[in-house]
Amino acid sequence: MSDITEVVEDYLRPYLPEPFVLHAIEWEKFGGDMVLRILVDRLGGITIDETGELSELISPLLDRLSPDPFPKEGYLLEVASPGAERPLKKPEHFKEAIGEFVFVKLYQKLDGIKEFSGDAVDFDGHVLTLDVLDKTRHKTVVIPFELISKAQTMVKF
Repeated sequence: MSDITEVVEDYLRPYLPEPFVLHAIEWEKFGGDMVLRILVDRLGGITIDETGELSELISPLLDRLSPDPFPKEGYLLEVASPGAERPLKKPEHFKEAIGEFVFVKLYQKLDGIKEFSGDAVDFDGHVLTLDVLDKTRHKTVVIPFELISKAQTMVKF
């Protein structure tokens, strides 16, 4: 079976009305339940009322998805904004995050370090370049995309 997030994303993308953009789909365990989180955004941000309306649109669409990719035990549907600290999953997310402060966690250590926080300077589709503050000096860290296990924008204070 294909990954549930990919199946749902491919299925929902044509149904999402403009000006909304499908940012990411997440499938994860939360307590004893499985949660399908659909992160939707639009230029200028999305309101809570809009996420509610989109949930009412998306829920019946998912009920018609065939073959049904979901476990027989069911799942909880959450339609939400990606928020200020939004996940970075796809190459286009990293391109959009250039100039922002980001947190990156790796599958394996790079120069003895597994987590980095810094300003995204560049992303060429294969490599993310960060400007990281190391004590009192700035250094450039170059991270191959395939080493990134998790990334998100961060609010910098």
